[in-house]
Amino acid sequence: MSEISKIEQFVIDRVRELRMKAGISQVSLSVDMELNAKFVGNVESGKTPDKYNLNHLNKISEILNCSMKDFFPDEALPGEISKRKRMPK
Repeated sequence: MSEISKIEQFVIDRVRELRMKAGISQVSLSVDMELNAKFVGNVESGKTPDKYNLNHLNKISEILNCSMKDFFPDEALPGEISKRKRMPK
């Protein structure tokens, strides 16, 4: 399994925070998303390759009655491209 990126972990943590604040279980959110009942638990555990995609986040924002923007940081997270050569502007 590949290492999870900082932005992926940020989104997972943010969805978990908003899910718990709304009092929704992992299973309930998974079922409301019309996915396997273990999907959200798998994403949050990090022990499987399951991750949220944009379609998942859109559905979650509908369920939690929030904006997709609520799942992302206000600024880019540093260090995501440190191993690649940056392109000149």
